[in-house]
Amino acid sequence: MVTGEWSRNRLLQMIVVLYAFYVSGLWLTNALLYFSKMSLRTDSVVEYYLGSPERFLSPRSYLGMLEIAHFHLFAMGILLLVLTHLMLFVPIGNRIKAWLIAVPFLAAFLDEGAGWLVRFAHPGFAYLKIAGFLLLQTSLAMLIGISLWAVLVGSQDNYDGDESVPDAAGDP
Repeated sequence: MVTGEWSRNRLLQMIVVLYAFYVSGLWLTNALLYFSKMSLRTDSVVEYYLGSPERFLSPRSYLGMLEIAHFHLFAMGILLLVLTHLMLFVPIGNRIKAWLIAVPFLAAFLDEGAGWLVRFAHPGFAYLKIAGFLLLQTSLAMLIGISLWAVLVGSQDNYDGDESVPDAAGDP
């Protein structure tokens, strides 16, 4: 991958494509889980975290949230490590790569942390939870799509992120 030869390594391409499809399943189940518990409306997010006496829903417990956060922080860290690592080998500029690496990590922290803020700080953080979820889903979809594009149709002429790609004569 480092030398740009991955465009000709069919087994490596197969790994990336299969991983992208696998992560697409995670992306879908993440959305399904979110929407099974709440919606993109702030009142549904607040109700999920703070409970609802009218609907006999208990607030999320500290221990329950801690157990979920413990697993999510580990699993999302590994997922993002692998997905963002693939961006290093995509034929696009370094500035875009930096955004494609930083934004998903920020989104994952927002998605996880905003629930804690809704539960233990203020219900107004529900907006942040919704934004974090949407940003995480969007950034994961972009990482999956760009990884597939790089393997299936992307050129390796600029795999190292150099902003100036030389032409056939070697001139920038």
